[in-house]
Amino acid sequence: MQLRPHQEQAIQAMIDNDKGQVIVPTGGGKTICMIQDAKREFSKFPQHTIVVVAPRILLANQLSAEFLEFITDVKVMHVHSGETHHFSTTKVDAIREFNFHNANDGHNQLIFTTYHSLHRIAESNIVVDTIYFDEAHNSVQKNFFPAVEHLSTSIFTRAYFFTATPKHSLTPSKAGMNWTKVYGNVICNVPAPKLVKQGYILPPKVEVYKTRILDKDELVADRDCEQMVDAIDNLDKDKVLICAKSTKQIVALVSQTDFVKQLSVRGYSWMMITSKTGAIIDGEKVDRETFFDTLNEWGRNDKKFVVLHHSILSEGINVNGLEAVLFMRSMDYIGISQTIGRVIRKGNADKVFGLVCIPVYSKVGISTAAKVEAVVDTIFNKGQAATSVVTK
Repeated sequence: MQLRPHQEQAIQAMIDNDKGQVIVPTGGGKTICMIQDAKREFSKFPQHTIVVVAPRILLANQLSAEFLEFITDVKVMHVHSGETHHFSTTKVDAIREFNFHNANDGHNQLIFTTYHSLHRIAESNIVVDTIYFDEAHNSVQKNFFPAVEHLSTSIFTRAYFFTATPKHSLTPSKAGMNWTKVYGNVICNVPAPKLVKQGYILPPKVEVYKTRILDKDELVADRDCEQMVDAIDNLDKDKVLICAKSTKQIVALVSQTDFVKQLSVRGYSWMMITSKTGAIIDGEKVDRETFFDTLNEWGRNDKKFVVLHHSILSEGINVNGLEAVLFMRSMDYIGISQTIGRVIRKGNADKVFGLVCIPVYSKVGISTAAKVEAVVDTIFNKGQAATSVVTK
């Protein structure tokens, strides 16, 4: 496993500290840091238990696959309600039994879970030796924080919080990553301009363009179709991510307009995924594993495609080859930063930046454009993390 200098820096910081925050820009390869640390811990200690926490089941399964590429001699359990190829449960007694029997047999253990199901591990009272919190800004949510605090403050547990977008709090009633008792200090902070300069990620290029207001008696879906097709033509990119306002907007676009036909005329295939509709490729419903396998395959080859979503693809999910993102909705700073991260990963030799496009036709569009430009300035010009702060 060839490590980059900033990854070696992060791993050394984890060796030197039993708790802390690792701030790495999206696309900076933070998962490799977790894997390398886990390999080191497993090689040093028998019967070691490591927990990996993700914001979504999709990401928990992706992290599982990535870890198991490099770590094979280990017992694996998933603690969430989703489908997986491994043993999976959300029952406290089953978690405890799995851990007890494998520890007695001398096995190392990897447990993959979500923030939503983390309390089940806390309630099981198993000894967790190391825990990695991926996309750790999610951990401050009211429903998740008690389990995070319980596991992070255990005297037995090494705890590391990975994010590109820290979330702080200035009020005692809401948790924030500036609560050092739970989160520790920032032990590694990698600025995005450094990774751009070293050629590990690409800079974003923001394009804001004005579009027309809805005509009287015109269907919103028809206007959305026109906007998106015009944007795709103007972008002149082969692999485009569209962040839609809602599932309803996506469904209307593909079922009530000629959007799909317009894409076909231009040589594009299309994909969509939402929590309500599931995954669809060129009009055919597929399972999520097929969706992501196809998405990454198309990202690697010469396929032209557009992928529509509302929020599922914004955070953590690795997608190869995306060249441009089209914002059709407003987001907070964390959502914007995470979404930009989908298109700044290295691609083919012709890709020199990640294109970020915002159509402006209302106050919402203007607000979104201002937010996107502020995030890009903070991360890629000033070299700071896109930290959000709760004040009340």
